Amino acid sequence: MHLPVKLGKWIVKLCTQIVPVLLISLSLQASILEHLNELSQQHPGQSGVYILEKGEESLLTRAWLTESAQKTIDVQYFIWSTDNIGTLASESLLTAAERGVRVRVIVDDLLIDAEPETLLSLDAHPNIQIKIYNPLHSVGRGTLSQLWHLITDFRSSNQRMHDKVVIYDQTIAITGGRNMADEYYDYDHTYNFRDRDVMVAGSVLPRIQQSFDNFWQSPLSVSLSNLLAEEKRNLTTEQIEDYTEWLHQYAGNPLNFAPEIRIAITNMVTRIEQIFTQLHWTDVAYIHDLPGKNNQRNNLGGGGHSTASLIELLSRAEKEILIESPYLIMPEGGFEFFSGLLSKGVKIAIVTNSLASTDNLQAYSGYHKQKQRLLDLGISIYEFKPDPGIHRQLIDRHEQLGKTSPIFALHAKSLVIDRQITYIGTFNFDPRSANLNTEVGVVIDDSKIAHQVAQAIRRDMQPENSWDAAVDIDQQEVGFLKRLQVDLWGLLPLDPVL
Repeated sequence: MHLPVKLGKWIVKLCTQIVPVLLISLSLQASILEHLNELSQQHPGQSGVYILEKGEESLLTRAWLTESAQKTIDVQYFIWSTDNIGTLASESLLTAAERGVRVRVIVDDLLIDAEPETLLSLDAHPNIQIKIYNPLHSVGRGTLSQLWHLITDFRSSNQRMHDKVVIYDQTIAITGGRNMADEYYDYDHTYNFRDRDVMVAGSVLPRIQQSFDNFWQSPLSVSLSNLLAEEKRNLTTEQIEDYTEWLHQYAGNPLNFAPEIRIAITNMVTRIEQIFTQLHWTDVAYIHDLPGKNNQRNNLGGGGHSTASLIELLSRAEKEILIESPYLIMPEGGFEFFSGLLSKGVKIAIVTNSLASTDNLQAYSGYHKQKQRLLDLGISIYEFKPDPGIHRQLIDRHEQLGKTSPIFALHAKSLVIDRQITYIGTFNFDPRSANLNTEVGVVIDDSKIAHQVAQAIRRDMQPENSWDAAVDIDQQEVGFLKRLQVDLWGLLPLDPVL
């Protein structure tokens, strides 16, 4: 999905306009990233937390941190699109590399849509290294090779890196549900995701950095130059220079800034200062899987570190569990596990996508088959509307969009236990996250943060934003063809890979 050109090409230009002003406001003190080290020393054993609910705020924060990084940027994504946001994010990393920052990027192979020449031109910079995780589908593979791997090693082909992490100067990181594409930051005019990220600093950073390094050093992460050795030999210096010049021009054209972007840039100085002064220091843990997930135990099953950690957290619940997940499909043992919690008197409420909002009909078909059983257990389920009232709060520039307000789908992956424990990360409540995909997330033991996230999840469950799955059965206006597709997908034995 692509934005009109004038709305999308702005991240790096944004940074070049923001940073000089910010430097003036911070001229009498160390940079923010250096100041964070001082704050960390003032809060030994704790981590600073800031929840990024809005897509635009999450994007602007990433842009500013990329421009501000002085030594290193480590990037790990499941999806990095070649749309406007993805292209401009690539340019911002190139700009950072050109000023001496070491940039390392790991991207999962499955959904890469960039041309080999594009990837190699970025990788050609001496300060940029790109690796592809589990490259069996896209990069350097022909159709026959893809089919062969799918047939002969079905599990490995389905084992993906679902991690979404960016680490700046080993000092501050952002993780959560957002990939790098227009629709994750509320800049697609037809279809956007309601998502959630968290920015963290302090004592949790070494654990996050170690997880990234584990993937970087894993044999499953293959350097781009090895995957595309022949293409690299054929790539000329002139081609590389032409691409990088085009990338800079693409990002720097002031004609591509819509009025609402100019307003966001103007307000960003104050907003960035607010974000960093509002960091809440508390106890934070980082849960993550190892590369390969579980060493291929039990075919398409086997669990993983993230799965075990979340089961342990949920087991502690005494009163209430709130879950927000775009996909809701019980893995093996899931019904029994939740039934046990309910029998202890724990109330469970879940908000997930409706048929009208979902971006994944295959996953919805798995949920559709289980929905009545989940309701019969006593779980409260709410299904997100494609036109939720909340979009007016999520998009600051909603008024400028007029009648072009986009459809929304749920993409946030969060849970709150007993209004005390909060998880924000990449884990979907489905068999794929439980057993196949590597996942990451932060666990925050703090009532203030729990209240904040619980309030956001409860708001998403309100009638103006979601249907009550037990009551509003016939409220969704969904076409016959879409319902038929769900029924047909439901006939296939796909549940273990949904």
